[in-house]
Amino acid sequence: MDKTDLLRLYPSELEELAVSFGEPAYRGRQISDWLFKGTGPDGMSNLPSAFREKLKNETVFKLPSTERKLVSASDGTVKYLFRLFDGETVESVVMRYKHGLSICISTEVGCPMGCRFCASTIGGKVRDLSASEMVGQVIAASNDIGERISNVVMMGIGEPLDNYEESVRFLRLANQKNGLNIGYRHISLSTCGIVPMIYRLAGEELPVTLSISLHAPDNERRSEIMPVNRRYPLEELMTACRDYFEKSGRRISFEYTLIDGFNDSSPDARLLASLFGKYFSEGGKMYPVHVNLIPVNNVKDKPFRRSNAADAERFKNELIKLGINATLRRHLGADINASCGQLRRESQQDRAE
Repeated sequence: MDKTDLLRLYPSELEELAVSFGEPAYRGRQISDWLFKGTGPDGMSNLPSAFREKLKNETVFKLPSTERKLVSASDGTVKYLFRLFDGETVESVVMRYKHGLSICISTEVGCPMGCRFCASTIGGKVRDLSASEMVGQVIAASNDIGERISNVVMMGIGEPLDNYEESVRFLRLANQKNGLNIGYRHISLSTCGIVPMIYRLAGEELPVTLSISLHAPDNERRSEIMPVNRRYPLEELMTACRDYFEKSGRRISFEYTLIDGFNDSSPDARLLASLFGKYFSEGGKMYPVHVNLIPVNNVKDKPFRRSNAADAERFKNELIKLGINATLRRHLGADINASCGQLRRESQQDRAE
C-alpha cells in the first residue's frame, strides 16, 4: 500500500490522520505547523515519540533537494534546479520585487504542449507533479533564502491545467492559514489554453489570476508555434477567457512573447488590439485585461530571437495608444538564464555525456 503523503494533505485531513492514529485532532495542526516549516516527523519535538515513530513508518514527507542554485549578480533572482524523490528534476525561480518575494514553480516534469520557442517542452512530458511537490518547491526555496515567499506564479516547467487535480489541490493548500498562507489574489496560474479546463477552473471559485500564454495575434501563427491552438483556436480560447472573467471578476493577464520578425510589427499590434476589442469590450468599454510583453528567451536548438529593445518598446506603446493595458516585463535573472527549462536541459545533457 502506498504511504500517505503528508505534505499533500489539507490541515483538516491531517487532523483526521491524527485521530486515525489514536491521537487528539489538535495533533494534526501541530503536524501542519512543522510540515510547512520544512520539518519531517523526526523533528516534530512537541509530538509524542511513539506518534512520531508511527508517522515515520506509515507516511512520507519529501522535500526536493537542491541540485543546482544560481544567483543573479544583477538583480538577486535565484534559480533552483530541484531534484525530486525519484531522481527527476524541475526548476523554480525566486524573484525579488518591492512587494516581496515571488516564486515561479513547476507543475510537471517536462511539458507535453510542444510550444516551439520553449525549452521546457524539449523531450516532452515525463510525469505530473503531486501537489506536495509543488508546495515543496515553495518551502525549499523559502527555507534556503531565509525569507517568506508571498506570491506564487504557476508558470515554470509544465502546463498546470494538464495536471488539473493536483494543481487545484496545490492552490487550496497554498491558501490554507495553517499551510503556506498565501492569498489567492497573490497566485497566478498560467496556461497555454486548454479550453475545457479554463471553464472548469472558473467553476472552482478560486479567485486566482488567470494568465494566458497567447504569443500570436492570429490562428495561423499561433498554431505554427503552439500546437494547442490547432485543437482550441483563438475564438474558443478568448470566449473561455471572457467567461472566466465574468464568473471570477478577476483581471486576465495575457503573456505575449515578442519574437523578432514574427509577431512584433505595427500591424501585429493593431491585430492584437482588435482581437481584444472583439472579445473583451462592451459598450465601448474594455474589460480589465492586461498584456504582459516578454522578449523571447534565446534558447539553444530553437530558431527564435528576441525583438530588440526599441521594437519592444514601440509595440508596447502602440498597444497602449489603442486602449490596451500593456507592460514590458523586466528581464530578471538575465545572467543566469532564469527562464524555465534551460537548466534542466543542461543537467540532462550533462548526465547523458
